[in-house]
Amino acid sequence: MSILLSSPQTQTFLHNLIPTSHSYPKPKTPTKFPFSLKSLTTSSLTAKCQQQPKTTKTQEDGIPNEDVKILAKFKSRHNYIRVLQVSRTADHPFRGSRLLLLDSPGNIHSISFLFKSLTDTYFDVFATLPPILPPGPLALLGFGAGSTARIILHLYPDAVLHAWELDPSVIDVAREFFNLRKLEHDHRDRLFIYIGNALNASSREGFSGIMVDLFSKGSLIPELQDVSTWQKLKSCLKKGGRIMVNVGGSCVEAENKLRDGKVTMEETLKAMREVFGEKVFVLSLGNRKDDSSLALTGDLPQLDEWKKALKRASLRYYVDLWRPYCG
Repeated sequence: MSILLSSPQTQTFLHNLIPTSHSYPKPKTPTKFPFSLKSLTTSSLTAKCQQQPKTTKTQEDGIPNEDVKILAKFKSRHNYIRVLQVSRTADHPFRGSRLLLLDSPGNIHSISFLFKSLTDTYFDVFATLPPILPPGPLALLGFGAGSTARIILHLYPDAVLHAWELDPSVIDVAREFFNLRKLEHDHRDRLFIYIGNALNASSREGFSGIMVDLFSKGSLIPELQDVSTWQKLKSCLKKGGRIMVNVGGSCVEAENKLRDGKVTMEETLKAMREVFGEKVFVLSLGNRKDDSSLALTGDLPQLDEWKKALKRASLRYYVDLWRPYCG
């Protein structure tokens, strides 16, 4: 997942804090950031978190030190993991949220609010997918701490979700800090989590929809630029099934500077085009056209009917943003 929270100062500080143990410590008294998170501004939120333009803060605004706490920080086999808590009193769109950061650059892979299910980020766009799918199980490739799963299970009582996450430490963190244990308990017949390579996902009956949110080391995984990956995923769909993908964009900061977010996004979309032809649509979010995007396969649904099927009015905003991919 790919919401960015990074600056050279942030990266250096967080890197120095991360112990080398593979098991994360239970938090005692949370420590505070000794600096303002300048990257968490309205401008960067719009670009990197796909937030609708609702506020008027400037690029200079950040979250004050006293409004952010570190709940966990450690190094797992696959990730640098940090969990942050933003105060409910903070004058910021992320107030009251809990954030999961992975990678050295500090990309946000999950966001959770205490008193609301929607996030005003790209996770909400995934929640528009179920109404345009045939009956059947859903697949989520890249679970993180469960932001997408939580919204889907809340809004669609009949949804059955099979989710894959490579890093078991991320699932441990989700259970400890993001209320995943309760989510699993409340939806034991609807939520199934697997530890392992998400590209090995399969279902005997086929998936009605597949949501792809696969990043590693701050970049879309290389397999998503491979045509054979999309051929395989297409074969996992039921008739009429669709795939929705977080394809990132220029907002994504990779550990490898050669993995430019915009270039990687375009390579991924071109690989999808090879498999799905003209039935690839792109939704762009942020201040610039290429800041962050999602892709959707299949014929574009009838938009008015799609909107009527969405239970939350705020989700209808996204329906009109889809455009044919013409790359």
